[in-house]
Order: sequence, then structure tokens, then C-alpha cells
Amino acid sequence: MRVLSGIQPTGSLHIGNYLGMMRPMISYMDKSQLFVFIVNLHALTSVTDSEKLARGTLEAAADFMSLGLDPDRCVFWVQSDVPEVVELSWILTCITPMGLLERCHSYKDKIAKGISPNHGLFAYPVLMAADILLYQADVVPVGKDQQQHLEVTRDIAMRFNHTFGETFVIPRGEISDDVATVPGLDGQKMSKSYGNTIEIFLDEKTLKKKVMSIMTDSTPVEEPKNPETCNLFQIYRHFAPPDRVADVKRLYLEGGAAYGTIKKELVGILWDYFRDARETRNRLLADPGHIRAVLANGARKAREIAQLTIDATRRNVGLIY
Repeated sequence: MRVLSGIQPTGSLHIGNYLGMMRPMISYMDKSQLFVFIVNLHALTSVTDSEKLARGTLEAAADFMSLGLDPDRCVFWVQSDVPEVVELSWILTCITPMGLLERCHSYKDKIAKGISPNHGLFAYPVLMAADILLYQADVVPVGKDQQQHLEVTRDIAMRFNHTFGETFVIPRGEISDDVATVPGLDGQKMSKSYGNTIEIFLDEKTLKKKVMSIMTDSTPVEEPKNPETCNLFQIYRHFAPPDRVADVKRLYLEGGAAYGTIKKELVGILWDYFRDARETRNRLLADPGHIRAVLANGARKAREIAQLTIDATRRNVGLIY
């Protein structure tokens, strides 16, 4: 089974990224063919600072590796280092109905938030389809916000196969209900666009400030509380030891859960949880040449597979004569 996913290099990683995408992806190394890439072409729809994008690409690579991704046990590369994806994106664009893209919620949501529309933002799902189909991925772990885009990928692949003959694997999405939506500081989905994130590699002082600002209600300590609707508990349960999670849940249900005490405990838990990753990340970023070499080797492996797909695609649409 071939599993594929990627992440944009558009800012500091937060624990929602880690729980929703990175940790599940890394777990596939031992049971599947894992393909992981840094989505820098997609980032161009929102990033116009070239230095920021270049720096963010190296930092994203260091983030992945520091959190446990082993480039020797997967294919790990940067999207733009495989030019075949751009060619495939154009070919797929030519069979993608406008109405299919016009129905995408993500585009409409971004426009509603005041983001200036551009063709890259509109055609984002087609490039995403090319990313997936180029490597003949079987499974694509996605968050709920990307689920519709995966359905677009499936529609495009089926339309192409029907028109030109069997060319692409039809991928399926995979969403873990346990971490499908990680709440942010304000209870909304944790997202950089909402400014409600807890970044993974914060300094200890900033981490404490953020955790202590998690929104909670005014229920007195001694009163019972519902852990399922508490932002704090929904973050806490992913990082604390299972026996401690059970103890704290009992305090919620029976009375005695003090939000301030739990927040202070969560600060220590998060600081210790990512301690080794912080040290590894600092070491990697001190040697950017090594990171570039790792990514170049990953791109070479990715292109070997991409070339097989693009050759078949060219032949099937008539570009080989």
C-alpha cells in the first residue's frame, strides 16, 4: 500500500499539524510505502516573500525529521524538485470541469475571508490531484478541510481513466476521527488563520503563556464538568499518559478539576514531550547542506516513480507521437 501526504512550508508547525497529519504519517513508515513531500508550489498561492518560502522549506524538512520521519525508510522530497507534477497538473486541468472547482468550499471560504482570488487559489485542487496521482497513491490521510479536495482528485482520476484508458490509481482518503479536529486556544479548529495555535517549537515562556490562555468556562472547581466539550481536556488527552488522562477525566465528571492546575501540568507535559525533537531540530538546522542533500536524494527517488506515470499519461493522451 502506498500512502502519501504533504505539508506547506508556510509557518511554524503547531500541535494540530502534528496530531492531525505528522504523527499519523510517520506511523506509516513501518507498514506501508510512505511518500511525504513539502508543498512549496501550493504555498505560492499565499506566500510572496521568496526568502520566507526558501527558509520555511528547510525548516519544514527539519521539523519532519526531528519529529521522527526517517528519509531512509520513506520517500521525502520538495514538491518543486519534481517538475513532472506541473506537467501533469496542466494535463489534468484540461479535463477538469469548471463547475467541479467552483463548488470547492475551501476556495469560497478563503474569498469570503477577504483573500484576493487568483487562478492558483482556484486551481489548487488540480495541483493537489497531480501530487497524488503522479505517485499512484492508494491512501491519502487528510483533515476534514481537505476531504472535498480528495473527492475532486477521485473525480478527476475517474474521468481521465474513462476518457483515455486506465492510467491512475483511484486513491481513498483516511481521516482519524480521534484527531480529525484539534481545538485551538479559542475552541475553534486549531489553525494559523485563526491565530489560535500552540506551536511545537516554542520557547518555554511562550509555551506557558499560550497554554494558560486556553479558553475555559467559569464552572467552579468543585462542580462536575463535561470533558468532551472542554478545549483544555481535548488537547490534554492527546499528550498526557493514559492513566493520568483517566484520572483527570474522573475529576471532570465527579468535580475537582481545576483548570489552572491542569494548564500548568499541560505546559510541563508538552515541554517534555517535544524535548528530543527540539534538540534534533536545532542540530539539523545548523547544517542546511545536509538537509538539502536529504531532499535531493528524496527527489531522485520520487522522480523515478513520477517518470513512469508521466510517460504513461503522455502516451495515453497522445503527446507521444
